[in-house]
Amino acid sequence: MSDTLHQKLDRLRGIFMPMKSLIVAFSGGVDSTFVLRVAHGTIGERVLALTTTSPTMPDEDRESAIAMAQLIGARHILIESNELEVPGYAQNPLNRCYLCKHNLFTVCEAKAAELEIDEIVDGLNLDDLHDYRPGMRAASEKRVRHPLVEAELTKAEIRELSRELGLPTWDRPASPCLSSRFPYGTEITREGLRRVGEGEKVLHALGFKVARVRYHGDVARLELEQSEIARAFEPAVRNKIDRELKQLGFRFIAIDLRGFRSGSLNEGVVTPTVRER
Repeated sequence: MSDTLHQKLDRLRGIFMPMKSLIVAFSGGVDSTFVLRVAHGTIGERVLALTTTSPTMPDEDRESAIAMAQLIGARHILIESNELEVPGYAQNPLNRCYLCKHNLFTVCEAKAAELEIDEIVDGLNLDDLHDYRPGMRAASEKRVRHPLVEAELTKAEIRELSRELGLPTWDRPASPCLSSRFPYGTEITREGLRRVGEGEKVLHALGFKVARVRYHGDVARLELEQSEIARAFEPAVRNKIDRELKQLGFRFIAIDLRGFRSGSLNEGVVTPTVRER
């Protein structure tokens, strides 16, 4: 580990040290797992991990959140909170992520008040400041802190430090909520979420580590890593994908020849460098 990374890790610990108690908005992904590990290692039982679960959360993410909290030894609670019941969310507007994060941080805020916990933190990192993140405004409104940003940690640095700390999430692919598979303006429904979630399970079972099922009504547009696209056309693989996704309710299965792109549904809709606080 470089001296610079040592310094940033020490800086992060220094951010947590004076906190009397805190809630980590915890998804079980790379960033929030790293935050929870360092916070718990710094102030122990004064840390509570809080995960909200809903139909928009992939089953694997829920399982990962439970497993990672247990691995770290942190207190962890799960609270059911269905974003589809948030006014306007199901219509999938451009500020959908704001509505989601506002709901999440409202749940965290209520639990913090109930348990007399002083601080709420999340896993936003330095690289996220350069992406379209409407949820940042919700965090600001709810006075949620971003310790990874305060410590000036990038995603690559978080992965490296996570590996040094023995966290199995260090090389885990990003896993945003299932609503991100729906083009803005396309209604988000329980049935659509089910199709997307089950479709991605099919791809993962076939060995595609990074895969997205983008929802276009009757059409499932699959995004796979460029190096994996050719394998999807092997007869046995192709036939299994076609058969099982059609059983889920899709009529047509398309493979995006440009491959996986994080946030591809933002293309032509929002400017990647724009951020909303």
